[in-house]
Amino acid sequence: MDRRPGKPASQRQLRVGEELRHALAEVFSRGELRDPDLVGRSLTVTEVRVSPDLHNVTVFVVPLGAAADKTLLAALGRSAPFLRGRLAEMVPLRFSPKLLFAVDNSFDAARRIEEVLRDPKVARDLAAPAAGSDDDGSPAVARDRNRDDGS
Repeated sequence: MDRRPGKPASQRQLRVGEELRHALAEVFSRGELRDPDLVGRSLTVTEVRVSPDLHNVTVFVVPLGAAADKTLLAALGRSAPFLRGRLAEMVPLRFSPKLLFAVDNSFDAARRIEEVLRDPKVARDLAAPAAGSDDDGSPAVARDRNRDDGS
């Protein structure tokens, strides 16, 4: 959320995020949501990021078997008050955090990287030692062999 750049999440943020992730996954797996755009859709909660004050969370989801679209996020947004109430019952916190939903694109990014690495040109470049490199694999420094300094 609005964490300061470079500052890692606290242990409490991580623990609360994991508890919320498990609770949301349970609600989704039970099929407790009645929104027509969510009925019959399988969702995986991949990550829950909690703000430092524990008032806001971003829930990253991946729809199984279908592409994510704007209707999914809109339906989850409409279901947020219900989910917030269920979380208040399931997870012992002083207050129930505001839920924001986002589609987790990390699997798509990993797939694209995997495709690039499987490209024959890239595989050939990775397999062959880089031309002009030292034994340690670092690039060789160009040397001026035509110096007139007497060396």
